[in-house]
Amino acid sequence: MSKQESQSTLVTRLKLHWNLILRAILLSWTKPRVQSDADGNIGVNDGRPVCYVLESYALSSLLILDKVCEQHDLARPLLPIRGVPNGPARAYAALKRLRGIFFRRPDPRRHSAMLRLVTEKTWDDPGLDMQLVPVTILVGQRPSKDSGLPRIIFTENWEIAGRFKRFLSLLFNRRKTFVQFSRPIPLRELAAEGLEAPVALRKVSRILRVHFKRVRTAAIGPDLSHRRTIVDRVINAPTVRAAMEDESRRSATTDEKSRRQAIKYIREIAANYSHSVILIGEMLVAWLWNRIYNGINVNHFEGLQHQTFGHEVIYVPCHRSHLDYVMMSYLIYEHGLTPPHIAAGINLNLPVVGSLARRCGAFFLRRSFRSQKLYSAVFNEYLSTIQAQGVSIEYFIEGTRSRTGRLLQPRAGMLSMSVRSYLNTPVRPIMFQPVYIGYERLAEGNSYTTELSGKAKRSEKLSDLGKIFGLARNNYGVAHVSLCEPIYLDELLEQQDPDWQETIRKQGKRPDWLNTLIDNLGRNIMTNINASADVNPVNLLALALLGTPRHAMGERQLARQVSIYLALLSNRPTPERVTITQKSAQEVIAYGFEMKILQRKEHALGDIISLQPDLAVGLTFFRNNIAHLMVLPSLVACCFLEHRNFLISHLHNFATIIHPFLQAELFITWSREEITGALDDSIEQLVQQGLLIRKPDGETLSRSKDNPEAVMQLRVLAHSLLQTLHRYLITISVLARHGSGKLNRGELERLCIQTAQRISMLHEFNAPEFYDKALFKGFIAQLRKNEYLSTSKDGKLVYDKRLERISEDAKFILGEDIRLEIDRQTPVTEAEGEGEGD
Repeated sequence: MSKQESQSTLVTRLKLHWNLILRAILLSWTKPRVQSDADGNIGVNDGRPVCYVLESYALSSLLILDKVCEQHDLARPLLPIRGVPNGPARAYAALKRLRGIFFRRPDPRRHSAMLRLVTEKTWDDPGLDMQLVPVTILVGQRPSKDSGLPRIIFTENWEIAGRFKRFLSLLFNRRKTFVQFSRPIPLRELAAEGLEAPVALRKVSRILRVHFKRVRTAAIGPDLSHRRTIVDRVINAPTVRAAMEDESRRSATTDEKSRRQAIKYIREIAANYSHSVILIGEMLVAWLWNRIYNGINVNHFEGLQHQTFGHEVIYVPCHRSHLDYVMMSYLIYEHGLTPPHIAAGINLNLPVVGSLARRCGAFFLRRSFRSQKLYSAVFNEYLSTIQAQGVSIEYFIEGTRSRTGRLLQPRAGMLSMSVRSYLNTPVRPIMFQPVYIGYERLAEGNSYTTELSGKAKRSEKLSDLGKIFGLARNNYGVAHVSLCEPIYLDELLEQQDPDWQETIRKQGKRPDWLNTLIDNLGRNIMTNINASADVNPVNLLALALLGTPRHAMGERQLARQVSIYLALLSNRPTPERVTITQKSAQEVIAYGFEMKILQRKEHALGDIISLQPDLAVGLTFFRNNIAHLMVLPSLVACCFLEHRNFLISHLHNFATIIHPFLQAELFITWSREEITGALDDSIEQLVQQGLLIRKPDGETLSRSKDNPEAVMQLRVLAHSLLQTLHRYLITISVLARHGSGKLNRGELERLCIQTAQRISMLHEFNAPEFYDKALFKGFIAQLRKNEYLSTSKDGKLVYDKRLERISEDAKFILGEDIRLEIDRQTPVTEAEGEGEGD
């Protein structure tokens, strides 16, 4: 070894030891979190040579990476590349560096010298299989603040951090440092393409630049340095300027006044994202969550970061509580992504609350603005602007919180604006991410019951903010959040029209199929949400006990009923993404006492367990959360309420007939072609559970005549669907009593609600969701869509014998008693209906 080589080796060793000392000091304070690549792997550990690639050089990043690699038994960046004789003394490259001692500026070089070296070595040695592993290290994964100390201290941003700024970031983000490994890039595959080394170097540099930009966008949000100009951008957009001119003409006012009005609108709408507020909000929410929840069960979040790369992400959760807003932002933040901008109703733009919400990413919209052309233009342009920038967005397509626990029918407004914005400016592909949110207790439970009973919704007030801290006095159990199967807009467009881009070019922004596509998109989102439901103990207890007349069962019978539900749900045809509590039936019952929803009454023949009397109505919400999962077993059970034997072919026929109505109301996953196969799976499960017997002919089912407990279990199982079938029969009976062409849609809805209210008051415990207007309205809409009903020229509803067939099938299945009761309570005219006796 020459003297020069010896000195070089000594310097390298001293430098390594010095770096290890610095690493020990740094890692005694910083606690990095490691995130795997899209395949679930952390780095490459298959013996092939590895060179790590950083977006920009920082000694702290290098030391953190070296420690993480050592902990996971990976090739270390501070050591020479393994498997490369006479190779470089380090195993990392950086695309960008700062040069200078006091005034540090970006290095103007085109390519990383280390990247050039490993590329050339790979091309020179056909046996060398070099792997480039991109690694992103984020210190505080928040978007940058435009000005102020929080920007310097707390957040990662789009600038290359200097030494002092990096030091402060590490100081204040000891537990907010993330190490993100990405899939390796095999240089040998590029060499196999026949590219020359310089061409391959340019290509791999470009691939890495794009990759790091996508990772950073997903983690900290897009570069929002131009945020202060968003008002000018929206106001000066051609669509808004045209709307201002139109407003001036229609209102006979000046252009300046219209412009001031447009500026007022955009300031009313726009978010004012503040990263320091987000940081403080995270701490407050974590404090609150720990006091009101026993935990948050998170399902299917593991692939979210990688799915979002290169996409405009629109989160579309179900909406069950005001806490949904906070829940989603908190979890997205905790999983290393930027909290989305959230569409919120203008009713939440309260003093103080509205300002804080804007700083957490909320933007506000009015309930309806179809007739307000200028407001509509401003809002559409704002949404289009933030969407084109890559800002993730969240909105609730149900339009309001569900008061019944069922998913509401999707509203097309926000979906339509997002889709039209993309068709107009397809900057990056859109990924809709449905989210299921489930609770075990609701903060708004009492208000939901009163609103369903017909009382007007109480407006939000500033004083309501104080109630948040009152929540800590109650046990709200565990919250459950599941990411659903994402929906990619491009794939939906391809299915609708393979030449959609050419169609847009010819027909403009609103092609003929646009409304159909938006309807399909909304329905797919809701179906995917229900296909990822979480079954918790409260759901199971509500499902079992609400199916009994007095909401009570013997302890042994209740345990058996819960066991049946668990067995049915754990087997086909339950959708794959559905998650089910791991508690046993006895543990579910014990949890019900812990949550204070059950009470025990001792008895010599065995204890009786019942619901707390004041909770029964509210628990229908939690039963309805999973009613769609039990729809097929419940449908089969309904057929044996009045019949001991039933032909499977008749069951198939009835299921096929009512499938469109069940799918529209419950967003079940099975198509009309799949429903009979799924029904057969449910039948087999019921046979295995001993609730049904298959006759020797293989075509007939029978309920047991020697097992009264099995008969009772079937009745309880049937109850979750029974009220739905009753509503269908009420609607058809009201139509039949009045005759074809006698009622308009509004009259039919009103008479159906009145009939259901009366039956509920006389024969059921008073559950307002039984006569929910939205459910009747949805069923009537489906009757029209499937052409069982049509509208005459004078607006009356006309039907034919096909509707009578549904009525006869329903009456046959539900039995004579319920048919007579519905017929007896159904008014012939409004006056008679209001004056009938019992």
